[in-house]
Amino acid sequence: MKRFRRLRMQDELRNSIKENHLLKSDLITPIFVIEGENIKNATDAMPDLYRYSLDRLEEELTELRDRGLFKILLFGVPDHKDARGTMAYAAEGIVQTAIKQIKAFDARFYIITDICLCQYTDHGHCGILDDLGEVVNDESAKLMAAIALSHVHAGADMVAPSDMMDGRIAAIRERLDAEGFTYIPILSYSLKYCSNYYGPFRAIADSKPQFGSRDHYQMDYHNSRQALEIANEDLAQGADLIMVKPAMLYLDIVKTIRQSISAPVVVYNVSGEYALLLKGIEQGLVNEAIVYETMIGFKRAGADLIITYFSKWLVDKNLVS
Repeated sequence: MKRFRRLRMQDELRNSIKENHLLKSDLITPIFVIEGENIKNATDAMPDLYRYSLDRLEEELTELRDRGLFKILLFGVPDHKDARGTMAYAAEGIVQTAIKQIKAFDARFYIITDICLCQYTDHGHCGILDDLGEVVNDESAKLMAAIALSHVHAGADMVAPSDMMDGRIAAIRERLDAEGFTYIPILSYSLKYCSNYYGPFRAIADSKPQFGSRDHYQMDYHNSRQALEIANEDLAQGADLIMVKPAMLYLDIVKTIRQSISAPVVVYNVSGEYALLLKGIEQGLVNEAIVYETMIGFKRAGADLIITYFSKWLVDKNLVS
C-alpha cells in the first residue's frame, strides 16, 4: 500500500512541496476614483471598498504602498455622462487626471486602466448605440482605441479593454503603435461572461445599463467551447495577456486557456464573489481561510495574476508572501 500521508505528516515537508503559492506580486487591486471633493464612500454590498475623490486618493495609495501592493486596476466615475461617453477619452477626464496624480505620488505604482464606455454613457452600455438601441460594434471599437490612447498619454502602464466589442484589440494596438506606444501591453478582457456576479460593481461604478442587458456582447455563461477561439483571436490582434471574468465559477475556462496558450492568464475575482465571501465570513457561515483557499484555487487552475478586492485583506492576514 502506498503511504500518501508521508508527504503530509510533517509541517516542514508539507510546506516545502506546495505546488502553488500566493505572492503580493500576483495581486492587482481595483481602485475607483470619482469627481468631487472630500469623498470616500462605499456601497452596502462592499463595505470595505471605497470610491475616492482625487483629493483623498492618497489615503488609498498610502495603504497600498504600506502593504507593498503596487499593481492597480483603475476605474473612473465621471460627473458628466452622454450618449458617446465623451469624458472617457477627454484629456482631463477623471481617469486621466488620476493617472498623473498617482504617478506623481509614487511612480512605483503600476497602473492598468479599464477601457470601456459603460461608466461614461447616459445609457450605461459599453459602446455607442444606433437608433434601435443596439450597440454599434466597429465605431465603438474605435472609441476604445481613443480611450486607451488618452490613458497612455496620461501615463498608464497597461490598458485593459472590457467592452467586448469584436476587433477592439486590433483597433487599440494599431492606434497605440501609430503613436509610438509599441511597448504598452494590452490585457484583454477576452473571456468576460454576462454574469450575475457584477451587481455590486455596477453600484459602485454607477454603470448599470438603463435598459436591456449586455448579453448581446458579453459571453453566454452556458457556453465554453468558443473561449479558446476568442482568446487566440485576441492574441492574434495584439493582446499580451488574457483575462477570464468572473473567476470562481469559471475555473474550467481558466484551465482550458492555461493549457492551450503561453500568454499570461489573469482572473478577475469580481464584486459579487467578493461580497458573498465577505458576508459569509461576517455571518460566521465560513472560516476566513476560505479567501486564501479561493486564491489558491485560481492559481491551481492556471492564473498568473489575480484582480481582487481582497488584496489588502490578504496582506493584513499574512496570507501572501
